[in-house]
Amino acid sequence: MSQILKIYAFIIAITSLAFALPAGYAYMFGERQVVFAFTFPMIVAFLLSGSLWHIARKVKDLYGEATRVEIKDAFVAVGGSWCIASLLGSVPLWLSGCFGSYADALFESVSGFTTTGASVINNVEALPKCINLWRCLSHWLGGMGIIALVVALMPLLGIGGFRLIQAETTGPQKGKVTTRMTNTAKVLWFIYCSFTLIQAGFLNFVGLDWYDSFCHSFSAISTGGFSTRNASIASFGNPAVEWICTIFMFLGSLNFALYFHSFSGRKSELYKDSELKAFILATLLAGLFITIFQVERASEISSTLRHSFFQVVSIISTTGLMSQDYCSWKPASQIVVFCLFFAGGCSGSTSGGIKVVRWVIVLKQIANEFRRILHPHGVYTIRINGVPGQETLASQVASFILLYLLVAGVVMLAGGIAGISPGDSFCNALAMIGNIGPAFGEYGPSQTYATLPTSLKYVYSFAMLAGRLEIYTILILLGRFFALRRI
Repeated sequence: MSQILKIYAFIIAITSLAFALPAGYAYMFGERQVVFAFTFPMIVAFLLSGSLWHIARKVKDLYGEATRVEIKDAFVAVGGSWCIASLLGSVPLWLSGCFGSYADALFESVSGFTTTGASVINNVEALPKCINLWRCLSHWLGGMGIIALVVALMPLLGIGGFRLIQAETTGPQKGKVTTRMTNTAKVLWFIYCSFTLIQAGFLNFVGLDWYDSFCHSFSAISTGGFSTRNASIASFGNPAVEWICTIFMFLGSLNFALYFHSFSGRKSELYKDSELKAFILATLLAGLFITIFQVERASEISSTLRHSFFQVVSIISTTGLMSQDYCSWKPASQIVVFCLFFAGGCSGSTSGGIKVVRWVIVLKQIANEFRRILHPHGVYTIRINGVPGQETLASQVASFILLYLLVAGVVMLAGGIAGISPGDSFCNALAMIGNIGPAFGEYGPSQTYATLPTSLKYVYSFAMLAGRLEIYTILILLGRFFALRRI
């Protein structure tokens, strides 16, 4: 119990400390009417954090708990931490007066931290800049994972972090890139910060001011999707900006462990990574198909190719930034985009969705079943990254995909009950659980979710959290087993 309270205290402290950046921006650039919206919850949260830390110390003194975090406690710690960060992040949005209801503020906050990018604001350009800065910053905090940030600082807590990373990291396989999980988290955050600074520098170089450069860097590398402009990236009308964002959305959707292996001289890990090969192939094929479907004149090839790959990378990485409204594309192109809703990025990335590696495992299992039908006495194995004997992953992946679709079905039903058409309900459910953001129809990339009923905004907020934590964590957190254990 003391470990969980310490982690909650740290999450509250980190999230509230992040309020200092938009608060400072508001004070320095003439938006002082919004300063209170950040400073008041920051002070209250620091006091709450200190109180929780003191209680955790008392609990530890009384019960003498071990420093190791058990897997059951890890799920409670991780799921609770994401709920706490989302709830706390909604407070300045609500206090700012820019949102019509607390449901809107919570939806926007959850969408930010889960890097979904779905918004209930029709005119983001009318928001104070500090509010837009916080929206994009919440992407950045949630992208690499708030628990990963806690683990990077774990020596201050005095507890181990591998179980926590297991409960938060996306994908069917969890592992370390260094021998100590704390060092692993530090390495991943260093790479993440470096990419953010590099992208911001490039965007500034091609014409964006530093404010827009950092806001869109926060959104792109975290595969989030919030923008400071109503028309998203399309508002800049700058091909260089679009290509830079395409590249960094793509980088954000790859397994960050591969960057560590590459920088440490183990480039062979990249060449044998099954998921990386499949992800690159899927991105190239989807981009080329849409280009072929969309292009009408030879003079349009360059711009069509740029917009096609931008939107393909934006959707498959579950970012949701927009250079064109794909709902205005030809039906064949829209079908390709819709298929990408089921893909997601790579495991260990900042992306949401089912993850490409799971589809690789499913396809390899299907291929083996064909072989067994033709050659019943043969012995076949699944190789992932060149390693044989991965058959046990097939059942895990099948179970996850089934659960993913079942939860999507429940969310879709909630949309139907709220009066949304079946098609829009289904697309919205996939967009929420996959952390994609924009959907189709009335909720496409040029629209918002402002018209949703209040009850459905809460349902979608839950769906975004469930998708970011890959279903199991948030469902386990809500399970009665844990409630009974803590009573």
